Amino acid sequence: MTDKPTASIIHHFSSIEDPRVDRQKKHQLQDIFFISLCAVICGADNWVAIEEFGKAKEAWFTELLGLQHGIPSHDTFGEVFMVIDTEQFSECFSNWVCDLARLTDGEIIAIDGKCIRRSIDRASKKAAIHMVSAWAQRNSLVLGQVQVDDKSNEITAIPKLLSRLDITGTVITIDAMGCQKKIARQIIQQDADYVLSLKGNQGSLHEDVATYFASSLSPEAAKVTVDGGHGRIETRTVRAIDEIAWLKERHSWPGLQSIIEVTATRESENKISKETRYFISSLSASNPIKLEHAVRAHWAIENNLHWVLDIAFDEDSNRTRKGHSAANLAIIRHIALNLIKKEKMSKVGVKTKRLKAGWDNDYLLKIIGVI
Repeated sequence: MTDKPTASIIHHFSSIEDPRVDRQKKHQLQDIFFISLCAVICGADNWVAIEEFGKAKEAWFTELLGLQHGIPSHDTFGEVFMVIDTEQFSECFSNWVCDLARLTDGEIIAIDGKCIRRSIDRASKKAAIHMVSAWAQRNSLVLGQVQVDDKSNEITAIPKLLSRLDITGTVITIDAMGCQKKIARQIIQQDADYVLSLKGNQGSLHEDVATYFASSLSPEAAKVTVDGGHGRIETRTVRAIDEIAWLKERHSWPGLQSIIEVTATRESENKISKETRYFISSLSASNPIKLEHAVRAHWAIENNLHWVLDIAFDEDSNRTRKGHSAANLAIIRHIALNLIKKEKMSKVGVKTKRLKAGWDNDYLLKIIGVI
């Protein structure tokens, strides 16, 4: 990914339709959005906290935005984001990221879902929301997200998310839920490659691949990596082969070129555990380093995105739930995380950057890209 000058946040999100009745508007939608974003960057995680943050910096926001009616109430913040169309918001987000950075050939994009557990609304009989996100591994940016429909699953959300992204020349990694022929075909049609995790949901394909690697025909290890730390040693062994005409005859998969086995052996104190995973890919087996990197990059999404959202943003405990507010606040967190990750001068973690932005207005403006 190559950096580009940060485009105006307000400009990119100004096309979102304001669903409010004109005569009831006291605050401009762009002001509500900007105050919310600043507050979330600085540590506010709900509408009450966003209002309090706004009041604490009311003079500063008035100077920046020319506010005529002061800081909106927490009810106003909640009611506005409850009715903003999440699809529009997500599309604006993807367009903004596209302008923020350009994907380079070979970029690994991990696609994975995350449930926001406390967003369940039993009173309205609504399940907790589930967001599927695309994560660019090399530069640690969320490229886009789609909310999974209440009566659907990730299989229907992933194609929608892919269609919003320019993935030309990249490698898409998805866990077993997304290991579907339709998804593989779309990735190939969008001029990208895939590495898809394979489990029992693909029936005989998983069985055939596992049987092959367990047989005498299994290739020698193409790459062995040993990592140590925290009192544990982990050895990863990668086997890959693209001489799979026999498999293609039995299973017609778009773009299928190779199959991969990754075995992780973990040793800690007196305990040894072993886990073997299988993958199918449109990449050649001639570059096992690239294949192993793609597999590891997908596993890293848990630490680089999901874990950060839970630890630094306390996402899993967030109780926002009415209307579209939970999904829209999740998008604001993604915007905030991208901006914080893009700021490279301060060599501290995400949580500390959030605190620093709350203390220092100039640093906050630097994160947002105003200065």
